[in-house]
Amino acid sequence: MARFDVTDAEWALIEPHVPVAATGPLPRRVREQFNGVLWRFRTGSGWRDVPERYGSWSTVYARFRSWVASGFFQALMDELIAEAASRGKVGLTLVSVDSTIVRAHH
Repeated sequence: MARFDVTDAEWALIEPHVPVAATGPLPRRVREQFNGVLWRFRTGSGWRDVPERYGSWSTVYARFRSWVASGFFQALMDELIAEAASRGKVGLTLVSVDSTIVRAHH
């Protein structure tokens, strides 16, 4: 089975933007949970199918929901686009406007 984990270089760009609780540092398994979220969306599988190597599916889902509520993904996207732009690596030819699949009724 293919793995979808972020590389160390990718994680170095992502980690500074991961929201932390006021009580302390990042949770111990936050990188694995992030990889679990990526796995879920890249495969199109259900949350209950997230492999145990990323933690329990319910924990990965709960972490995803908290990240959505905090605006983490939008902030991360904005920061990564800005980083790519500063390197001259942004091109609109690579943008996917919408990849939604909608069933057509007869």
